[in-house]
Amino acid sequence: MAKVIIDEHDVEIGRYILAILKSRLDIVASWGFDPKTLRSIKFGIEFYVQGFKHKGKVQVRLNEGEDLFEVALVSDAGDTVETKESIFLDELISTIDDAVENVENYEKRVATEYPYLTQSDNPEKVRPIEIIIL
Repeated sequence: MAKVIIDEHDVEIGRYILAILKSRLDIVASWGFDPKTLRSIKFGIEFYVQGFKHKGKVQVRLNEGEDLFEVALVSDAGDTVETKESIFLDELISTIDDAVENVENYEKRVATEYPYLTQSDNPEKVRPIEIIIL
């Protein structure tokens, strides 16, 4: 198997995709995004998540010819379990969110999984987010 070479153009595409994701860190954080796993791949980036629906890698690639994105969910075993293609820029975060995190009765699931969010001593119902992203 030939080794894939990541060049500076791939890194630039990755920075572009990351800038899009950084526009909604609140949503990205809800995926259990692990910044230590972020890496450049050919035409995009890859990172690990621990969402309600998917635990594993997410690969985001830019198809420059069409100016559209592709999202692939990859299991811990390395198998591609789902691929979404032809994603517009303004749909990228919501597409990943729907594939990784967003479940039916989401608010109830969050309250069950993270009861401290609804505790009376947390009046803003905000979980402190400590993320180091680039």
